[in-house]
Amino acid sequence: MSRIGKLPISIPAGVTVAQKDDVVTVKGPKGELSQNIDPSIKMNIEGSKITFEIDENSLVSTKQKQAFHGLYRSLVNNMIVGVSEGYKKTMELVGVGYRVSNQGNLVEFSLGYTHPIFIQLPNEVKVETKSERNQNPIITIESCDKQLLGLICAKIRSFRMPEPYKGKGILFKGEVIRRKSGKTAAAK
Repeated sequence: MSRIGKLPISIPAGVTVAQKDDVVTVKGPKGELSQNIDPSIKMNIEGSKITFEIDENSLVSTKQKQAFHGLYRSLVNNMIVGVSEGYKKTMELVGVGYRVSNQGNLVEFSLGYTHPIFIQLPNEVKVETKSERNQNPIITIESCDKQLLGLICAKIRSFRMPEPYKGKGILFKGEVIRRKSGKTAAAK
């Protein structure tokens, strides 16, 4: 049995959860999300609590059912937190001449390449950029969908991965990069 799958989820005020066939839909003040659930997992909505049970009669292996039990509980919990509170990630551009600006959901990066990089973000995502003198440029991304937010942050980070020698790149706010010494330190 999954320890996470056993935990009940409490539904906050202002959030509605509906299940039709194998699709769960969650609506709240920040948006609406839906997720397919494997038929080997039963979801029970009782008042303001949601519980998940394993269907013993399904043809899926026991190990797979146990994995699905925790997985779908976590996914539904993330959806409920997303539509009620939302998720927010802050990234920092570390490097000389690195810049970021946005017009609506079109974000332009200048990261030391010969050309600027443009990325069009989906409408479910809110983006805000901030550039101050003598400060690293900051990009803040908000969404109710945790999976989409993580995917966008990974895509943005792939434009300039943090490197350990000079510490340059696109980092999450507060992230510490373990620094390496170069060739000159090893030669002594």
